[in-house]
Amino acid sequence: MERSAVNWQDSWPAPAKINLFLHVVGRRADGYHLLQTVFRFIDLADSLRFAPRDDGRIVLATPTPGVPPEQDLVVRAATALRETLKVGAGGTVMTPPGVTISLEKRIPMGGGLGGGSSDAATVLVALNHLWGRGLSRAELQAIGLKLGADVPVFVHGRSCFAEGIGEEFTDVAAPDAWYLLTMPAVAVPTAEIFRSPLLRRDTPAIAPADWRPGLGGNDLEPVARALYPEVGRHLDWLRRHGDARMTGSGACCFVPFAEAAAARAVLGRLPADMRGFVARGLQKHPLCALT
Repeated sequence: MERSAVNWQDSWPAPAKINLFLHVVGRRADGYHLLQTVFRFIDLADSLRFAPRDDGRIVLATPTPGVPPEQDLVVRAATALRETLKVGAGGTVMTPPGVTISLEKRIPMGGGLGGGSSDAATVLVALNHLWGRGLSRAELQAIGLKLGADVPVFVHGRSCFAEGIGEEFTDVAAPDAWYLLTMPAVAVPTAEIFRSPLLRRDTPAIAPADWRPGLGGNDLEPVARALYPEVGRHLDWLRRHGDARMTGSGACCFVPFAEAAAARAVLGRLPADMRGFVARGLQKHPLCALT
């Protein structure tokens, strides 16, 4: 999507991500874990639409069952952006108009694919343009970091080596690849994984320039395996076909292939009690041109 083509009739994509590796290299005094990872976007994506309102309200037309609207990341992102934009040049208060947001979910929730964070980032990027304000990428990333550690990378918009708590980026070239992803039928709470005494927190750090595809692993995986054996079952099956890994804190797992046909052939052999899909790796976010 080009800047000149932005309008209220557009559908705005929010792609999923996978972590090609994920190491825990330390812990800050405030309890946040220090990470190193490579983020890659895939072509599975949610879609968002926006419509202006005259009453100043922010309304999510497609609420997530069981999630109060004020706690939904989509609403929180729109609210945070509007609060930032209220103060114009010279301290003038310029409150943006209201908006109705419609979200079509395709990314499985709670699978480590970053769907909620991606939705929030797309809200920031889209409304920044639809409201005509033009905040920089760095400014949008700063808003996103207050919403969640994974939100800034979706604003950043490129395959990258991430450090810190996930907000320091060095762009990397990820190889063309197709991924077979499976979805274990368990919900893996991120907080449970990070507070586990089983989690390794001292993996030696590596320099971004030293990363290569296939290097490293996922330090969260042994904990997820121990707490949720179904994750281990999926990984063991996928590893018959390549270098399988868990993404994020789980539960989704993936294995890369050089060709779509090879990935789809293995998908066709999945056991009947496993769910999966094939996705293509992207070099950049579909909205990268807008940030």
